[in-house]
Amino acid sequence: MLHGARRLRLNAAERDAMRAAGRFNAQLMDYIRDFVRPGITTEEIDRLVHEYTLGYGHVPAPLNYQGFPKSCCTSINEVICHGIPGPYLLKEGDIVNVDVTTIVGGWHGDQSETFLVGAVSEEARNVTQCALNALYLGIEAIRPGGRISDIGDAIVKEASRWGFSVVHEYIGHGLGRRFHQEPNIPHFPTPRSRSERIEPGTCFTIEPMINAGSRYTVMDPTDGWTVRTRDGQCSAQFEHTILMTETGPEMLTKTRRGPQKGHSFS
Repeated sequence: MLHGARRLRLNAAERDAMRAAGRFNAQLMDYIRDFVRPGITTEEIDRLVHEYTLGYGHVPAPLNYQGFPKSCCTSINEVICHGIPGPYLLKEGDIVNVDVTTIVGGWHGDQSETFLVGAVSEEARNVTQCALNALYLGIEAIRPGGRISDIGDAIVKEASRWGFSVVHEYIGHGLGRRFHQEPNIPHFPTPRSRSERIEPGTCFTIEPMINAGSRYTVMDPTDGWTVRTRDGQCSAQFEHTILMTETGPEMLTKTRRGPQKGHSFS
């Protein structure tokens, strides 16, 4: 999904609006998690996301965004991101990333989790663990006025420790009234990210996509959305919306029942 538009510095009222959006989005993720199990279709997960969101008077941001046909993304096994929900039945051994974004009062909350569907392979478990670790290390690496590249440095270091790779083509992004805006948040260091700073009032996502094999990706030519690993190996991702405050990063999409910092999938 495309990035762009101007960068915001949120005032106190706007920060509170983003906090409300993040809280609901986390509530939605906690609602969905109990349904992610063998035998459910990804289309059913999408229906649950859609109905729950509308039931609270909010809007599922992905639906019709640049032509995306569903209310959430479900990315299974070798699918890195932007998987379109459909008739696929989750089965024992799958991993699936569920990415949900909600518009609450005009403001966006955005997050994703990778779920283990029953007993999974050691590789799938490890790449999921690495992705979770990398997210929290990226969050811990930043400070008011710090470099964006501190995020990428921390994530690449963790991926390398596991022998995995970091996707380059799809990155984190600024968030507010717009779904995608400045600043871009690459999960690897770049010359631009080494020069750009994260000032208080900036809201953005960190969402590292970790591949078990090579970092390279391929777009599905039939739907124009689904992104897979080029080598067919599995991929995992976790995402949170972060507000940089004057004292440090604030996680706006923290769930009550999802994996937190230090969680082990073993």
